[in-house]
Amino acid sequence: MLDRSEVGKRGYLNEGFRLFHLKDSRAQKLDYHYHEFDKIILLLGGKVTYVVEGVTYFLKPWDVLLVQHNLIHKPIIDPSEPYERIVLWLGKDWMDSHSDPGEALDTCFDTTRERGFHLLRCDAERRLQYMQTIQQLEEALVSREFGASRLADTLCQQMLINVNRDVIRSRTAQEETDSYRVDPKMEEVLRYITAHLEEELSVDALAREFYISRYYLMHRFKDVTGYTVHQYISQKRLLRAGELIREGVPVMKAAEQVGFGEYSTFLRAFQNTFHMSPREFK
Repeated sequence: MLDRSEVGKRGYLNEGFRLFHLKDSRAQKLDYHYHEFDKIILLLGGKVTYVVEGVTYFLKPWDVLLVQHNLIHKPIIDPSEPYERIVLWLGKDWMDSHSDPGEALDTCFDTTRERGFHLLRCDAERRLQYMQTIQQLEEALVSREFGASRLADTLCQQMLINVNRDVIRSRTAQEETDSYRVDPKMEEVLRYITAHLEEELSVDALAREFYISRYYLMHRFKDVTGYTVHQYISQKRLLRAGELIREGVPVMKAAEQVGFGEYSTFLRAFQNTFHMSPREFK
């Protein structure tokens, strides 16, 4: 499900980045969803568990969660405490335009995806730096003083540079086994699916590949991801096809490269997911 409403119209980012400071006293129930932009969540207060691509993270105040575009995720919010967080949406074009050769600002998202671990837990000194940067960024975004827009742009880059540095050199939270829960077998299945989208990925084929029963795979997969095997594979294929189309790959070739055998099936599924044709999407 393409999520369309974090504040107002969720799922769409027309600017280079957007910052939200949110506090909910009533817990919302959100389904599994994904975005077309990258997202950083900084927890300030409350009790929330986040599930990202089958891995469950038990967040503490000041934890930073990185959710790359097209990763399927959802929060599970405990209503006993107000849920307060900073949410930063980041567009790929903006990050690319502000990156230096060999030092892409979205490296932190690529790194967390490759590790299969999306949680960053920092020391007290770095937490203070993050909070100061965020406060300055919030002020710059509403200021009408000279250069406020340029300052906001610079502060967002500063925040992202610090996150990259911390992700590259830190595995602290990953070593704290009580900070997350993962099903190793389902993690293997998810990684295999992502790496073999162009191949046959039926339930039977996956069950054979991982020496597990068809019944167990279907039920455990749904428990871990919130999707059926077929739904998950279809979504991943469509999301990858969208990326290829935007990179300039012809539509029919993109459909073939991600495992759609029939072009008409691909067009129907694409339209149902993105509510537009591949040409309009490009």
